[in-house]
Order: sequence, then structure tokens, then C-alpha cells
Amino acid sequence: MKPVWISPVSANVSMPENAMNHHTHAVGSNQCCSAVVQSIDAPLDTVWSLVRRFDRPQAYKLFLKSCHIILGGGEVGTLREVRVVSGLPAESSTERLEVLDDERHVLSFSIVGGDNRLNNYRSVTTLHAAPPPNAGGGDGVGSSGTATVVVESYVVDVPQGNTKEETCLFVDTILRCNLRSLAKIALNLTKQ
Repeated sequence: MKPVWISPVSANVSMPENAMNHHTHAVGSNQCCSAVVQSIDAPLDTVWSLVRRFDRPQAYKLFLKSCHIILGGGEVGTLREVRVVSGLPAESSTERLEVLDDERHVLSFSIVGGDNRLNNYRSVTTLHAAPPPNAGGGDGVGSSGTATVVVESYVVDVPQGNTKEETCLFVDTILRCNLRSLAKIALNLTKQ
């Protein structure tokens, strides 16, 4: 069966039109696709400085305890091995950097091996400048004057014994936790 091209990003999300090109995935019959969006009250450059570090995802991804570059120096094609915190149904993951675009603020990676259940996983993260969340009023406490919208979408095989809904719920939950952590860390960096 031929894959269907799907964009899991809601039309309600305000971002540049060309960003949707990055969040459209070929989805096979035994795959699922979803996206998580997080508004961060910090400048895009601050958020990007954390996201673009392919060699240090554990800086904000809560479920990773370490990262080791296996091959490459941070350019497209670089391979990393990440170790997962205990308690998750995985131990390690080997990941390849597919896209790193500093001008458009796009990072994409694929899982190519390891001890995990996320087969044929590909993630795309884009960052977009936006007005701060409290621009419509409020006291402005904590506002950096600019904000960033982070969109992370993915496609992945549905593991045997799971449904598409269960798989998306699992991955979405991890991504939401990671993006909330990213928001907290980026906001703290702007206060320094």
C-alpha cells in the first residue's frame, strides 16, 4: 500500500506558510503521525541555541540521561547514541541528523537503531518567531518581548500489540514533557 502524505499540524497553529512543508510526512498503513506545539516566552535565538545541539539533547529532553556522538561532527549525517532513563520501554537509541538548517530553524532526525520500540521514527522540529504569550495584556512579568513557537512533528511505525492512538499518545506525552522543559530552560536563560 502506498503511503499517504499527512500534515499533523492543526490549521489553528499560526506559523509561516512554508513551515507546513517541513511537517508533512509520508505515512504508511501501519504508521502514525502527530505533532506537538509549544509557545515559549523567550527569543527564537535562545530557544534555537538549545534545540540545534544534536550532541546534547539531554539538556532539555527529560527522558535522556546521556548522548555520545558516534560519527560526524554535528553536520547532516552525524550519528548519536542516546541513553534513556530507566523506567521507559527502551535503553538506547541510535539517531541520525537528517536536517540542520540554522537559517530556517529546522532540525530533523531519524532513529536508525538501538534498543527501543520506535521503528522508522522521524522527527521534524521547527521554530517560529511570535508575539509573547502575554502581549495582549497582563503585567509582563517574565516576558522577554518576543516569543517562539516550537512545532515538533513525527511519523513512526505502530509497534505490534499497540494501536495508532496508543502509540501517538505515548510519543506525544514525551514530546510535550520535553517541550515544556525546553520552555522552562529557555525562559531561565533569558533571565540571566
